[in-house]
Amino acid sequence: MSAEKLKQELKKLANPKKAKLLQGFFKTGKGEYGEGDIFLGIMVPIQRKTAAKYTDLNLKDIQSLLNSKIHEHRLIALFILMHKYTRADNKNKKTIYNFYLKNTKNINNWDLVDLSAHKIVGAYLEDKDRSILYKLAKSNHLWEKRISILATFWFIKDNDFKDSLKIAKILLNDPHDLIHKAVGWMLREIGKRDLKTEEQFLNQHYKQMPRTMLRYSIERFEKNKKEFYMKR
Repeated sequence: MSAEKLKQELKKLANPKKAKLLQGFFKTGKGEYGEGDIFLGIMVPIQRKTAAKYTDLNLKDIQSLLNSKIHEHRLIALFILMHKYTRADNKNKKTIYNFYLKNTKNINNWDLVDLSAHKIVGAYLEDKDRSILYKLAKSNHLWEKRISILATFWFIKDNDFKDSLKIAKILLNDPHDLIHKAVGWMLREIGKRDLKTEEQFLNQHYKQMPRTMLRYSIERFEKNKKEFYMKR
């Protein structure tokens, strides 16, 4: 198995009609967040199935996929990387984690971040110093900031909210809609597990939260409570 063989297989699976729709959905036009991203039009379940056949690819081959301008190449590279991480020993987990962080420039659309950050960065940092997340949160790089908050999804699932809340506070005034959505989503996930903790954060910060962030965070609230927060 090789990266080139995988690319050839994906070329045969391409669907130009779906590719056109996806390029619009993922904002690939000039000046948009996904500018220059190229799609083959392959749906995620098919990509997962294809990735499962290439889990023996080495990091050199995975790097060649991550360097590609084709979105599916990069997403499948991440699926393979996640598979490797779950089966790696501690030494190789560290190698994969470092490899991931060296490739943040290639993990450059919201689905790439959302499907992988918590399963590699979050999982690795579970029992380690998490200061790297604060560095990423303060980056000038959109996707590094999204990685910082999405990585904490791993901790949220274990009812560990402290880093999510601290990073949410750092990102409160971020100008980008994709950060607003990500922070709101993580606050909502906290609320699913501990509503009191989410509401404590909201009560302190809802007046300064961007509307999108606030709307995402209160999505599961009852109508009256939603109206209270949205009126501000």
